Amino acid sequence: MEDDDKIVEGFQGVYLLYCENVRFKGRTYIGYTVDPVRRIKRHNAGKDFGGAKRTDNKGPWNMVIIIHGFPNPRMALRFEWAWQNPDLSRHSRHIPKKQSRESMFDYCLNVVSEMLQVPPWNRLPLSIRWLDEKFYDKYSTKLNNLPAHMPISCGKIEAKKIGWVQKQINKNDKKKKNNDDFLSNLSQRIRQECDICLEYINDDDKVTCVKENCKLVAHIICLSKKFRSDDKILPINGICPVCKELILWGDIVKKKIGCYINN
Repeated sequence: MEDDDKIVEGFQGVYLLYCENVRFKGRTYIGYTVDPVRRIKRHNAGKDFGGAKRTDNKGPWNMVIIIHGFPNPRMALRFEWAWQNPDLSRHSRHIPKKQSRESMFDYCLNVVSEMLQVPPWNRLPLSIRWLDEKFYDKYSTKLNNLPAHMPISCGKIEAKKIGWVQKQINKNDKKKKNNDDFLSNLSQRIRQECDICLEYINDDDKVTCVKENCKLVAHIICLSKKFRSDDKILPINGICPVCKELILWGDIVKKKIGCYINN
């Protein structure tokens, strides 16, 4: 389990709020956001400042856990609706109904734990992040038997626009007196030979590893075939043929389209 603060570009997440107000303590709210820091501020400020009607005048609210890494807003909103309506979604109808003595918060965690184990969610490169350490210590065991490729972490998270990480890298590069190493690494990235088939490769067909020091360059089709371990159209993950690290296919695709995660 990772335990650190994290910056994510192109953030797409679905979160669970817990009400800390003594009058409404224990109430929950499930929502979608592209910026969790801004979203919780708006919930606690009220609906006149961008918060939701259901959370208005019931704060303070605590954003306890967030599921992120969805490939697009449509998929994230589908997940949000299914989590809000487990008895109506065809992906979660198998989940037992809430028991009379079961708290709503416990029930929400049970529902999301089951959802992450079934298609289509169990094949997505999702990450589970606890934003409150106290809740992680008490409730982390509620999320059991999740797919091995879904990391669980605890700590703050910050969303940035796509390209933010690259801008920071560029700023740091300008401060360097000697950029020979940077130019050398860059030239290695531009080489036009696939590491798998050794054939010519152009930029449109090229993918690279997400690990910082890895020099992998490959055709997207070649790497996809190498990663596939079943009869599915798309792979989930695989071992990079150059750095030998386990890589999520979703992260490879995100990097290619310019949505790179900064750990």
